Amino acid sequence: MKGSSLSIAGSVLLILGVLFTVHCAEKQPVETIPPADLVLTYASVHTMNPDMPTAAAVAVTGTRITAVCQTAEEAQKYIGDSTRVIDLQGALVTPGIIDGHIHFNRSGELINDANLMTVSDEEGLRSEIARIVEILDEGEWITAGLWGAYEQWALSDVGEKGGKSGKKWRPHRDMIDELSPQNPSFLCRYDYREWLANTAALEAAGMQDKIINGMVIDRSGKATGVIMRPSPAYDMMNKAIQPKSHKRLLDENRAALKALREAGIVEVHDIEKPDQTARFIELQENGELTCRVWLRPDLSRGAELKGEGLTMGLHPKTKQKDAWLRYGALKGYIDGIMGTHGALFFEPYDDQPNNYGHWRPHTSDDSGHKQGNMEKMYGLIKTGIDAGFVPNVHAIGTRGVAEMLDLYERLKNEGVDLTGFRVIHAQVIRPDDFPRFKALGVIAEVNPYHISDDMRWMEERIGHERCKGAYAFKSLLDNGAMLSFGSDWPGTSVAEYHMHPKYLIYAAVSRQTLNGMPEEGWFPEQRISVEECLKAYTINNAYAAFEEDIRGSLEEGKLADITVFDRNLLEIPTSEILDTEVLYTIIDGKIVFER
Repeated sequence: MKGSSLSIAGSVLLILGVLFTVHCAEKQPVETIPPADLVLTYASVHTMNPDMPTAAAVAVTGTRITAVCQTAEEAQKYIGDSTRVIDLQGALVTPGIIDGHIHFNRSGELINDANLMTVSDEEGLRSEIARIVEILDEGEWITAGLWGAYEQWALSDVGEKGGKSGKKWRPHRDMIDELSPQNPSFLCRYDYREWLANTAALEAAGMQDKIINGMVIDRSGKATGVIMRPSPAYDMMNKAIQPKSHKRLLDENRAALKALREAGIVEVHDIEKPDQTARFIELQENGELTCRVWLRPDLSRGAELKGEGLTMGLHPKTKQKDAWLRYGALKGYIDGIMGTHGALFFEPYDDQPNNYGHWRPHTSDDSGHKQGNMEKMYGLIKTGIDAGFVPNVHAIGTRGVAEMLDLYERLKNEGVDLTGFRVIHAQVIRPDDFPRFKALGVIAEVNPYHISDDMRWMEERIGHERCKGAYAFKSLLDNGAMLSFGSDWPGTSVAEYHMHPKYLIYAAVSRQTLNGMPEEGWFPEQRISVEECLKAYTINNAYAAFEEDIRGSLEEGKLADITVFDRNLLEIPTSEILDTEVLYTIIDGKIVFER
């Protein structure tokens, strides 16, 4: 009995041991998920990831996206004591907006220097000069301005009545002298043919008591301050202008960066200027660069950059890979712009019957012969390819676009991979050329806001039939082309272009001016959807910079570049798009702008 009892007791202990072991195994804590630094939740997330097009929350840890969650509840497991949680209450979350075309070196100038493009009266002139005087230190010059750019055509004109007529407005120095006694001012009209000097500027040039050829005189014999160009008076004044200080140029850069982050833009593809690149480096080293920059130097610099050990993807100073500041493509030009009748066409301009536009780069004798220009372009591109760069070439008129596609086709037939090659602007396209973008694998880099601005004079210049191929985004998409969106900010001497994405999306979706004209849209058959616009602004632009594997969509492991809009652009009426604002701009997981 005693042995039997021990046996029973042993069995009981064994069973209890097994049960304890099982119980302990059940109680072992599951592996915990480290808390994220930031969670955006209760949002309308548009991911650009075809495997999960929409979601409700995004978790970010460090510089990367930790998770994209289908529900807000799913995101709870990424929230810890130190996690910042933002309840977006249905706001739209997209991959960070990438602007595929800006001129950064001029962008801050229209913010921190005179912007007179919409000015054609004394009240507007005085208002703008008073604003600028408050920004500048005493003694600094107020320059440029471009008054009268919208005098003939109102900002929202559709061009149906042929514009305004009559004598152009001309300012007088008396209008601004009292406002700017300590700031010499030399302001230009949009065509650079007339300039306005205030008394402080005339004194700086030693011209205050002189009448020199080129100065406009009023009825009393007094110099009005208006100076014609070219003229001896203009030459004297131009020599007197003091260049902007380094601090002032940096302040203009800071103003432009502020505007970009407020617009939700996480990266720009910039038309590079070496002096501006030096300022980018300084801003980055100071921790002030709040936007990624993909630099596009001039096409002529391929050999020079190769000699310096620089190519695509490398930082201009460190010559190392850099996700914030690096070289991109080389930018070239085949023709001019529509605003100056310089875009190249097969047929002449309707309002200038002997003008077909202008070839670029010019031949040595400026003859405009196709052969000399295209062979020069071919040589520049080949040199750039040898240096490790792809070409992005400006082509606006039908002939400019066609000739550029011909040259790309020639390169493809030679075995060149055309990935990342772009036709910049692709503004007016012949029907036969739409399919060629997909056939060649060439990106159409387009500027949608141009529609809202340029329709005021397009038909007057090239007629209704050719305008059917202008900004024809739907035809490009229907033929399989990839679109890259860029603002062309700040614009040209005859047009101011907005860079806030709401303006570009509105223009592409409505094909109307800012005041909703024409009601049916300008060539409405070319309207595209908001979703197609967002794609052109995000994953397509990341692809165009050879970085779609790390940016451009909201996916686990990609860089946390995110834009948050205050309303769902995919659901609101088109008329409300222009009311949209950005709530948050996030780059590398850091909130660089919060409304």
